[in-house]
Amino acid sequence: MPFSDYRTALVTGASSGIGLAVVERLAREGLQVHALARSADPLKALADRTGCIPHAVDVRDLPALTKLAGSVEFDVLVNCAGVDRPKKFLQADAEDIELLLGVNLGAVLHLCRLVVPGMVARDRGHVVNITSIAGAYNFGGNSTYHATKAAVSMLSRQLRIDAFGKRVRITEICPGRVETDIFAHVHGDSAATRAAFIDGFELPKPEDIADTIAFAIAAPVAVNIGHIEITPTLQVPGGLSTVRPEHPASPPAVT
Repeated sequence: MPFSDYRTALVTGASSGIGLAVVERLAREGLQVHALARSADPLKALADRTGCIPHAVDVRDLPALTKLAGSVEFDVLVNCAGVDRPKKFLQADAEDIELLLGVNLGAVLHLCRLVVPGMVARDRGHVVNITSIAGAYNFGGNSTYHATKAAVSMLSRQLRIDAFGKRVRITEICPGRVETDIFAHVHGDSAATRAAFIDGFELPKPEDIADTIAFAIAAPVAVNIGHIEITPTLQVPGGLSTVRPEHPASPPAVT
């Protein structure tokens, strides 16, 4: 279904990174874009530049989400908001778990619950969920993040089943490392953070992800692009590690 068949879009995590780039890209296609994020000042600047409608709202604020979804018929929903608190699960704390569950998973579930039934009723709509290669591959120190992204990946597949028979399309965008400020949010905005995650690497930019989303949305109505994994050419997910035990296991006792 080309962009001409869609009129409105809701993008979360819109004040920076991929979410901001998606707002800019969809606005260029002529959609009325509602941009949702906590940071009011960046949203205002984005609205001045693109004509989007800003909503300075925490994505965990269910009453605010419910009110917004009840006031606008959204043809496109792009769930970009995300957060991480990297640490081994053995050191996880309750606050971090609740934060990641609320932002990365709860908000996506609730927005899909609030928006997708209307798409089904109108026989028109497109949901784009930004997950991560962390939802499919394991790497250290992000256990809760892995769990929430894997859940959204499964939700994306399940929504296709639940909306079966209607022209409601679901796309999961699964990025690897992208040149965004999420690393500064997680690890601190410093030269050391940039050196560790950005500088010297050849990385996709937020605009590349936004262009990929636009490609999926612009496909003909008969085409559902369900899953796209986007990684740097010089990044490989996965791997295999084997460790020698510090203390060899004792043989079983003979009785």
